[in-house]
Amino acid sequence: MSHKRIPKRRAAIAAGGVVALGAAAVLLPNANASQDGGSSGDTAAAPRTLKAADASDLASQLAGLLGDAFAGSYYDADEQQLVVNVVPGDNNQVIVQAKKAGADVREVDNSMSELRTGARTLKSEATIPGTSWAIDPRTNKILVTADSTVTGADWDRLESTVEGLGAGMATIKKSAGTFKTFVSGGDAVFGGGARCSLGFNVTAGDGAPAFLTAGHCGVADDRWSDAQGGQPIATVDQAVFPGEGDFALVRYDDPATEAPSEVNLGDQTVQISQAAEATVGQQVFRMGSTTGLADGQVLGLDATVNYPEGTVTGLIQTDVCAEPGDSGGSLFTQDGLAIGLTSGGSGDCTVGGETFFQPVTTALEAVGATLGGDGDGAGDGQAGGAGSGAGDQAGGEGAGGEAAGGGDAVGGGDGQVGDGAGAGAGEAGDGADGDGTGAGSGDGSGLTG
Repeated sequence: MSHKRIPKRRAAIAAGGVVALGAAAVLLPNANASQDGGSSGDTAAAPRTLKAADASDLASQLAGLLGDAFAGSYYDADEQQLVVNVVPGDNNQVIVQAKKAGADVREVDNSMSELRTGARTLKSEATIPGTSWAIDPRTNKILVTADSTVTGADWDRLESTVEGLGAGMATIKKSAGTFKTFVSGGDAVFGGGARCSLGFNVTAGDGAPAFLTAGHCGVADDRWSDAQGGQPIATVDQAVFPGEGDFALVRYDDPATEAPSEVNLGDQTVQISQAAEATVGQQVFRMGSTTGLADGQVLGLDATVNYPEGTVTGLIQTDVCAEPGDSGGSLFTQDGLAIGLTSGGSGDCTVGGETFFQPVTTALEAVGATLGGDGDGAGDGQAGGAGSGAGDQAGGEGAGGEAAGGGDAVGGGDGQVGDGAGAGAGEAGDGADGDGTGAGSGDGSGLTG
């Protein structure tokens, strides 16, 4: 008898309280909805209406097109447009091309190189437990956060380092909570007395069923069960934490385990079609075993977090709440894109706070796995977005990938992201693998949202 997907959540999403119910009200009626890709009557230079996934792909293409002029990008959810930052220069033609591609182009002061240099300075001079930083393209600055444990000499050191970066380079704020990983004792998936949440079912490189969860869960114990005190049903294959990420690949012990690519919301499932890069400003949803469903926005990419256990780089920063036991849980979009795995943060789902997520694309590439299972597209070719490293469009060095390769196969194989506007490198839907994980083959089709 094969194991079904774990954890097997119950029919009601009660644990999430008001926040979860609010998220469900947004998500459930439109779980597989898509947005209008823009009218053919739009003028060439007018910003296009894009859904967030297509905006992410276009941003990756424009990053290559603009070169040193590119200074990050973000998604304006209200206008459903991609905003691309550029630093003034001599080559106005590439800016014209960016506008023709459908982006809203904005001139800013800080180049991506300057922002990355500032982040390296913070790493060398202010790696203090309880701090984090990420490049925020909406402000064109580095967003530095300190939790409640950063006081006295540590606070003075952090503040001095930020001031030393120069005016207009960084902002600093205090968080009321404490940065921590969200692992706890309880129910869901269990190992070594700890409770975590399953992120996404995947297919390992050799075709075996497996799942992704947080790396700090994977290093807590190597055997995991779907019931407290129950027999282990899965074994950790790879785990990274701390360091360049927070992710683990856990193989099901029974090779006949059914492991479909979906997120179980209790009374409904959201089918996961592919992995995708996060975009600043994008609306995202988190599912966890403690708090159920919650939603919020992506705030920053290539975030560095200094947990008590050590520094983790290459994360996604959001304002989505989470609590102990939610570690490893899935971050996804309403149209079925896998975005992240819950790592940690501060606060809870009563007061809110900052929460950090491991990009799924980076984890898949590192462990050699693909999304899919139980006949729903395993091995059918990972979308091109899954191969690029997290944070490339917003300064993601150290996030585990090079520039995102021009958007091969984004959107499951049926639409052109750039609408033929000359943004550059590649078109949606005709290449499953591209410069991605290398695990997919085929034509990128057959994955449904």
